[in-house]
Amino acid sequence: MDTVINGETEVYGIFGYPVKHSKSPLFQNAAFSYLGINAVYLPFSVKPEDLKNAVEGIRALSIKGVNITVPHKEEVLKLVNEISEEVKYIGASNTIKNIDGYLIAYNTDAYGFIQGLKELVENISGKKVLVIGAGGASRAVVYGLIKEGAEKIYISNRTLKRAEDIIRDFSKLSRFTEKILEPLPLSQIEELLCNVDIIVNTTSVGLRDEDRPLFDYSKIEKRHIVVDIIYRKTPLLKAAEEKGCLWQDGLPMLLYQGARSFEIWTGKKAPINIMKKALSD
Repeated sequence: MDTVINGETEVYGIFGYPVKHSKSPLFQNAAFSYLGINAVYLPFSVKPEDLKNAVEGIRALSIKGVNITVPHKEEVLKLVNEISEEVKYIGASNTIKNIDGYLIAYNTDAYGFIQGLKELVENISGKKVLVIGAGGASRAVVYGLIKEGAEKIYISNRTLKRAEDIIRDFSKLSRFTEKILEPLPLSQIEELLCNVDIIVNTTSVGLRDEDRPLFDYSKIEKRHIVVDIIYRKTPLLKAAEEKGCLWQDGLPMLLYQGARSFEIWTGKKAPINIMKKALSD
């Protein structure tokens, strides 16, 4: 059913800069419409210097909830009333719920990544994973993998200190964290590939075809499961496909993180198939 905007329509949205490319309005509005919820989801282009005013606008305008995307995921934490358990470790938020002006920050990226990965491999427990990158997305991926019982997670990054920072920040998550997590120089990826089951790229490398490869992709083996959180078939994923690997781009993660946000805001089960169809149309 189509939403009729009136005096009772609730407003949701996404804060980012830039944000016009966002696919979130497509599937969030489809979900509201399908469930007959009188709500609309809008993109809000928010410059970094305007973030504080924009967050105050959530309260002032009674916006019910927003997603947060780059470059605001870390900075927004200074402006909310409460942060959820996963945000304490990940250090970034992509979802805010407004309860009468009281703003709670969540991170649904970890959930989204794991739900997407489970389309390829049902049981992550005991798996050995290579995570390339050490930014906010990497932190969400690592958090989800630890929670799912991954046996070993190698964090590889150009600046190794950032990988070491993740290990330090996650040390209180589990008493086994320091045994599970290990920093890895990019130069050592190829010699480690024989030891891992899953390869995850959380960097922006591959967004452009002229980007230099992260490592020698010919070393990928058919048994590897390869995920790139970029929303396209990157050179990494093309190489994985050629090898016959199970592979996935970033769209499943986008879908499931958005579905979890929807459930946090509305208290209703997200219509995944409707959201998936809207995203693929």
